[in-house]
Amino acid sequence: MTLPKHVAIIMDGNGRWAQLKHRPRSFGHVKGTRVAKKIITACSRRGIKHLTLYAFSTENWFRPQTEVSLLMRILQRYLRRETENLVKENIRFSVIGDLSRLPKDVLKSIEGAMATTAQCTGLHLVFALSYGSRQEITNAVRDIAEKIANGEISAHEVDEEMINSSLSTYPTPDPDLIIRTSGEQRLSNFLLWQAAYSEFYFTDVLWPNFTETHLEEALTAYSQRQRRFGKVAHDSVEKLSN
Repeated sequence: MTLPKHVAIIMDGNGRWAQLKHRPRSFGHVKGTRVAKKIITACSRRGIKHLTLYAFSTENWFRPQTEVSLLMRILQRYLRRETENLVKENIRFSVIGDLSRLPKDVLKSIEGAMATTAQCTGLHLVFALSYGSRQEITNAVRDIAEKIANGEISAHEVDEEMINSSLSTYPTPDPDLIIRTSGEQRLSNFLLWQAAYSEFYFTDVLWPNFTETHLEEALTAYSQRQRRFGKVAHDSVEKLSN
């Protein structure tokens, strides 16, 4: 099986899962965190090089304050409890997004986890926190514009590689496979630039019900696809030449 080097997951459906069980949304978020832990470990042991989880978007700040505070507490608790396990699994942790909006104690936990796992050489785990792709692209354009204004570069020097290297994901490679749970089929402001040639896998399974079996199904589906990146498949060229 051909494995993707980089898997990105939009973990959707925690709230709906909880509502179906007549429980508060917080119950779904706690269960979703446990599922994330299992999937992180599964990806690590499967040999995947990069895993990006859409943990908290810029739009999530508009949710009720009680829910936002709970999500921040869950994140902090996860980092405090799991950093040792990340090291044990040789997983390096990093984040992308507007971290300036995060509570100081949460930011301190993030920095601690990043420092502790910095020397790990296995799976690179990325949490997208307070992340929005449009904001990321806007910031990259602004940085490049300032360099032009300061005479550091000329407008003619701006190319895809320069834009790419100005994004918060650099130098992590673009995702090969993007998985979204809960039946929704959209990116929701996630890795818009980076997803140009990603393969998509949508499933109706709500995130708290997502298992290693579901992950394997997504990886199998990916391995059966032919990625051409806009080119003609090699076998098609041979048929035309004959």
